[in-house]
Amino acid sequence: MSEITLGILGGGQLGSMLSTAAKKLKIRTVIYSDDKNAPAQNFCDEFIFGEYSNKNQIYEFVKKVTVITYEFENIPFETLNEINKLKTVSPKPSIIRLIQHRLAEKDFVNKLNIRTTRYVSVEKKSDLDSLEDFLPGILKTTTMGYDGKGQYPIKNLEQVDTLNIDFSKEYILEKLVKLKKEVSVIITRFGNNKYEIYEPIENIHENQILRKSMIPADLDNKLIEQSKEWSIQISEELKYIGTLCVEFFVDRNNNLYVNEIAPRVHNSGHLTINSFNVSQFENHVRAVCSLEQIPLKKLYNAEMINLIGDEIKTYRQNLNLKENEFFFDYLKKEVKHNRKMGHLTRLK
Repeated sequence: MSEITLGILGGGQLGSMLSTAAKKLKIRTVIYSDDKNAPAQNFCDEFIFGEYSNKNQIYEFVKKVTVITYEFENIPFETLNEINKLKTVSPKPSIIRLIQHRLAEKDFVNKLNIRTTRYVSVEKKSDLDSLEDFLPGILKTTTMGYDGKGQYPIKNLEQVDTLNIDFSKEYILEKLVKLKKEVSVIITRFGNNKYEIYEPIENIHENQILRKSMIPADLDNKLIEQSKEWSIQISEELKYIGTLCVEFFVDRNNNLYVNEIAPRVHNSGHLTINSFNVSQFENHVRAVCSLEQIPLKKLYNAEMINLIGDEIKTYRQNLNLKENEFFFDYLKKEVKHNRKMGHLTRLK
């Protein structure tokens, strides 16, 4: 085994896949999670269950590891900042603080002269009365929320009263674009102008949950280059270390917009495990552990389908895969409606 021990905060499927990638590189992994049933404990070398606010347990975790990363962005900034005083956290905690706040994130992107959808801050219900030209739009909590949680599509002002919105929270209202498609670009940054970037991935969502991801994306060369350039610009400005995902909208006039930044490995990049020589997970581990950067090569075109809720049962009961298919079971104990339980990748 390598002398490096990688600490991972968060024990979901992304933590599982990071652990698997680390194992391939002979790196030991210790996962810390506030979920005692976290599925990543099936894949890591050591698992610690505890609250993110438990300073004593966090300190014990930090003593066991060389470097630290995280698999989701809702870990308290204060926790990451305290840890970073003891051991290096990558990506750095200040990035989490920025990306945990949707308004700050959008302002950051706009300041780079990168296009986003039109947006405005909403602090109280009456603010919406003067914002009719932002409708139809999506009202989102400025913090927390993923896979459609904390998000309210609004067609007109009359609809607001029917949505049961908690206005004690702060929101951002984003104007809807006439959407043609959604794409994502995954980039791993190793240092100044040192990065590996994957080709854009085309994504299809159902009920605000990622359903399917495909490469190659059906995009013209101008948009392919623009999406990559913007992703490089964002990762350089953040001085990011590790794997980052930039999610984009393409409208019917072929304009590109940054939707949001995910400061971590990403669901849409699962197909990189089978379709590239180095997956997004391996690249993340390489970057945060200061290992060798290997030039990326695409081996196959591919599509990835998320298995949501009960869909996992069919595959668990009868695994009848074709030669070009790869099934991943996240080993989550409880099958829940709208919960990502696994995925299937098909090479083309």
